[in-house]
Amino acid sequence: MGRFLGHRLLGVLPVMFGVSVIIFILMHLAPGDVATVLLGPQATEVAKTELRHALGLDQPLPLQYGKWLLRTVTGDFGTSIATQLNVAALVLPRFLNTLVLTVASLLLAIVIGYSVGLFAALRARSVFDRVTITVTLLAGSTPPFWLGLILVLLFAIRLRWLPVSGMVDMAGDGGALDVLRHLVLPAVTTALGPAAIITRMVRSSIREALDRPHVRVARAKGLKRGALLRRHVILNALPPIITITGLQLGYLLGGALLTEVVFAWPGLGALLYDSITARDMPVVQATTLLIALSFVLVNIAVDVINVLLDPRLREA
Repeated sequence: MGRFLGHRLLGVLPVMFGVSVIIFILMHLAPGDVATVLLGPQATEVAKTELRHALGLDQPLPLQYGKWLLRTVTGDFGTSIATQLNVAALVLPRFLNTLVLTVASLLLAIVIGYSVGLFAALRARSVFDRVTITVTLLAGSTPPFWLGLILVLLFAIRLRWLPVSGMVDMAGDGGALDVLRHLVLPAVTTALGPAAIITRMVRSSIREALDRPHVRVARAKGLKRGALLRRHVILNALPPIITITGLQLGYLLGGALLTEVVFAWPGLGALLYDSITARDMPVVQATTLLIALSFVLVNIAVDVINVLLDPRLREA
């Protein structure tokens, strides 16, 4: 296991290097000019040139990339161009806020996906199964920003059961209960798509495991359904389910941008959106790298869990 884990961790380096190159190139190919954004369209060319020189943007791209990569490797992500704040101090609190939303959304998606998927698999071709297939297809295709606006309109504006946006009330005590109230709508919005995907994967994996020969033999010998599921079905069905669940966690870490913007949730997504708009390259690069690293580490964790469930995968 140690060799397997070491090999996977070693593979993180080329992946992150490739991500850093792509991020750097895309930020410099994006339309717009940092100097114009910061100084305004009325600024003179002399002022813009001086600002580009002060920020090091007039240097050759390979030199800019080399300096940025060297600082990043040593843990120095630079200073935000728009706010003049330390990037690490700006990004890490936002990452924790995104992590709160991600974990809550994933738990909700797992509860819905695993329970509904299992129930549908055990009642294949029933009315419930057909409804589940249809609903998950629609839920997986629903844009999260549209769903978020509908939920805000219904539960926050019409019924006034839940707050519209933010993480805490400005006039509140900011306690755990206040955070939970603000968390409900963005968590439901973000969890709907992953829950639909997990449901379909659980259903298909359980159905495939139920149709295997040894399961049919065990059923023919009179083994009860509960024991059959525990001993022969669930463990065999778990690897693809865990894999798709891990992928959804990676998606939630980087894909909650629209949800955070709709609900003004102070996370990485909202920060990334604002930074792209302001052409704040250090913040965009640090945020994207953190999301990519989280996604890679989640995939490694999923692989380790699958290897623990099936040691034969170590040689794959």
